Amino acid sequence: MGFFDIVLRSLLSSFSLFILAKLMGRKQISQLNTFDYIIGITIGSIAAEMTVNKDVEYWVCIVAMTSFALIGVLISYVTTKSITLRRVITGVPIILIERGKIIEEGLNKARFDINDLLQECRANGYFDISEIEYAMMEANGRISFLLKSKYNPVTPNDMKLKVSNKGLCANLVIDGNIMHEHLKNINKDEDWLLTRLKKEGYENCSNILLLICDTKEKFTIYEKNINLYNSKVLE
Repeated sequence: MGFFDIVLRSLLSSFSLFILAKLMGRKQISQLNTFDYIIGITIGSIAAEMTVNKDVEYWVCIVAMTSFALIGVLISYVTTKSITLRRVITGVPIILIERGKIIEEGLNKARFDINDLLQECRANGYFDISEIEYAMMEANGRISFLLKSKYNPVTPNDMKLKVSNKGLCANLVIDGNIMHEHLKNINKDEDWLLTRLKKEGYENCSNILLLICDTKEKFTIYEKNINLYNSKVLE
């Protein structure tokens, strides 16, 4: 295959991808559902094959890419017309936190562990998970958060208040395991933690999904096996 033939194929595949992308809509990568993603990478693979494989005819690749693009358009159309198909193809949101309680059932459905959830909270600016009322994983994989009412943002400047730095919370127990390194970071030990837990009514950590300690040594405890719609908020 000659140099100019490769350039011509590259230009043709790029132009085809541009036209097909316009046809399929303006969804961003973060907004793609599973079928959109599959169709997108398949079309990209066909375009790459058209560029470098001289044994493949132009029109064959263009027809194949167009067919996949039309499938994507058809799926988008039928999901707007049928709720059932939309649920099957696009998916439904998964509740990860409900009424301030972590839902293990939701974490399992989302293939998330507690560290993944904490990372997503921090990435969205929520370093204290106890401030979150609801967290839902959307069909595109992004997570939406709803803060508890008392934590809804009101800027200190609006209220003309002076505020001190809040500091970072320490995750002292994760999945029933004591995080000794985190204890060390706050200059505490396991005996201190177990003593505090007994005061809170816990003999050990086996039934604790997550325990966080703020800079004022206030505990927020999330128990294991809290099921969807059965969670209770503890004051």
